[in-house]
Formats: sequence, C-alpha cells, structure tokens
Amino acid sequence: MAAKTLLVLCLVLLLDDPQAHSQPDSVYYTESGYVEFASHVPLHSFTGESENLTGMIDAEKNLIDFYVDLKTLKTGIGKRDRDMYKTLNTDDHPFAEFTGSFDSPVPTSLKSTDTLSVSVSGDFTINGISKSMTIEGTLVSVQDGLKLESEFKVNLNDHQIEPPGILFYRVEEVQDVTLEATLKLTPREQLVNSN
Repeated sequence: MAAKTLLVLCLVLLLDDPQAHSQPDSVYYTESGYVEFASHVPLHSFTGESENLTGMIDAEKNLIDFYVDLKTLKTGIGKRDRDMYKTLNTDDHPFAEFTGSFDSPVPTSLKSTDTLSVSVSGDFTINGISKSMTIEGTLVSVQDGLKLESEFKVNLNDHQIEPPGILFYRVEEVQDVTLEATLKLTPREQLVNSN
C-alpha cells in the first residue's frame, strides 16, 4: 500500500502544479505489467514472476514510477516462494520500486509502431534500501498507449539482502530483472479519484 500511496501522492502534486493546466492532463499507466527476477546457482536457475507490476510514465513531467508487491512473485514452488519472501524481507518491505526520469526528453506522442530506445536514471528500492541506477529500455507506440520493455541487473548486496543457499551452493548475488508493460493513456484525475 505504501508504494501505491506514494504514486497517488506524486499524481496529486502534479495536479496541483500550476503549469500542468497548460499541458495535456494524462499519463501512461498500468496495473498489469509483467516482471521477472531470475536467480542463478551453479547448474540451476529459477525465476520469480508477477503480472502485477504497476507503473506510470508521465512524458510531460519527465517522470517514471514502477513498483511491484513482492508477495505477488511466484516461482512455481510454494516453499521456495516462502523462502524468497523471507529473504527479501517482504513482511517489513513488501514492495520493490523504481522512481526516476528519462535521461533525454521523450516525445509526448510517438507515431504508431515507432520504437524508441530510452535510458532512465533514478532510485531502485528493495528491502527499504535505495540505490541510484540507470536502466536502458525501449518504448513502442501501441494503440492508446505505450509498450515498455527493459532488462537490468540488481545486486542483492547493494540492498543488504543476503543471497540464500540451496544445498551446498549460494544463489548469485546479481539478479537479472526483466519487465514488460503496456501502459494506456489515462487522465491523471481518474487515477487520483480511483485511489
């Protein structure tokens, strides 16, 4: 809930910006993006996946904000899920979130099927600890919205997360993160009123 409240607060601040009235009053938004965290040990790998990635892109304000409730990540094995939640300390810090801005301005409208390579800089937070990072990705114009795809790496040690052990091996501290989301053009007011 904390991350959702933060997203709503950002939207409220944008609505209160006097300059916002002279600009289109919509953002790109989703609550059904896909995110995958891939873990590796010698001779084995597994993924935690969720289709509950929530995010917003505001091209006018140069703002991007994505978060996922880590307890929606599933590996396909219940015990492994519970171990993963314990390792990620989801009882105290249930969300992973990235908040930042585009390194170069993104056009407020892309032509149909245009693909744009983008770079965003900001803070990735997990286990309550933020780390500055730059993430590369692509934006594709789709009907009524944008499709975002990105792959990046997260070092668990940067967020004071000790990689768990499996038998005699430890999970590698660097996790591969993949996300895909189709964001629909949505009035800011609608998002604020729905929360």
